[in-house]
Amino acid sequence: MITLDIFADPTCPWCYLAKAQLDRALEARPGHPFLISWQPFQLNPTLPAEGMDRGAWLRARFGVQADRVDLPVLEAARTAGVALNLPIITRMPNTLNAHRLLHWAGIEGAQTAVMSGLLRAYWRDGQDIGQPDILVTIAADAGLDAVLIRRLLATDADAETIRSRAAHARERGVTSVPTFILDNTHVITGAQPAKLWMQVIDEIAAT
Repeated sequence: MITLDIFADPTCPWCYLAKAQLDRALEARPGHPFLISWQPFQLNPTLPAEGMDRGAWLRARFGVQADRVDLPVLEAARTAGVALNLPIITRMPNTLNAHRLLHWAGIEGAQTAVMSGLLRAYWRDGQDIGQPDILVTIAADAGLDAVLIRRLLATDADAETIRSRAAHARERGVTSVPTFILDNTHVITGAQPAKLWMQVIDEIAAT
């Protein structure tokens, strides 16, 4: 098996598209060698714990360009045939708790299922994935112990671990997401098409 570390934030639309493309490649190459590990990277670590209105966040960050900032990702989603329901997304959540959930899911071997749930809940269903009730539901759907997850979310458990790991990623040169590190050596950035991932898998198989 070859480790594929994926640095991502579930509120990043390009991460959503990137996973959709990677999933297509993995489905087409079921014998792929990847051992996937989702790594924490908060796009907006200074957001209030309760998050904020997404429109207000866009205006604060992008100013007069706020109304146009989503156009490239909408076009990319249409081209890729990926469902993206921006009109119903009203919140920009702080994703610290989502990353804590992913950390705990990693212990149980359920990271990819949880990341799928987070991305689907936010980008397709417009849910606030900063809310504990939403996170507990996602955890339960992925086969995790809902009671335990709710109890952990009510504490600061592993919050500092997530912050330190995200800081270490930046120190290593990860400045944007999605960033993929293959076998701790090769770096691939951005929402790459499924064709590229299939080529990577085929090249590995040929060696």
